[in-house]
Amino acid sequence: MTPDIPTSPHAPTTEPAETGRMRTARVVLIAIGVLGLAWGAYVMFDTVSLRRLPGVALWIGAAIVLHDAVISPLIFGLGVLTRRAGHRLTGGIIVTVQAAIVLGSVMSLIVVPAIVAQSYAPKNPTVLPLDYALNLGGFWLAVMLGSVLVSVGLYARSRRANHRPSLRQS
Repeated sequence: MTPDIPTSPHAPTTEPAETGRMRTARVVLIAIGVLGLAWGAYVMFDTVSLRRLPGVALWIGAAIVLHDAVISPLIFGLGVLTRRAGHRLTGGIIVTVQAAIVLGSVMSLIVVPAIVAQSYAPKNPTVLPLDYALNLGGFWLAVMLGSVLVSVGLYARSRRANHRPSLRQS
């Protein structure tokens, strides 16, 4: 005899209920996040003058737009293109390339304001003493080279694994 299977769309599911430990962990993580945001807001309003807050808001807004309009679609598109390459590329290669793009993009978000600030010719040349554009280009080059080296290593390892005979073949 088989047990009765509920057919109602509102019937209870067979998934386990959320445990007390999971709920506690979520509450703790959310509380840590809210406290971190509150601390950041306090520090910002305590250290930044009111006349500079619109510039900070503009920078945060531009970072969000850049992330949502440029970086995320680029990562997504690159993932789609690499997955279309077939089974020749492993998931590790895709993740390596995507991580390199994210790392370079985050560094660009940090360094581009310094590059822009240098164009205003600061009154004190020791405030921004480096060639930030050249350093950012070198960083991107190093990240790309590292990504290529790791990807080539992963590709070679997967090719060797695919050409080895299986121990379970009969």
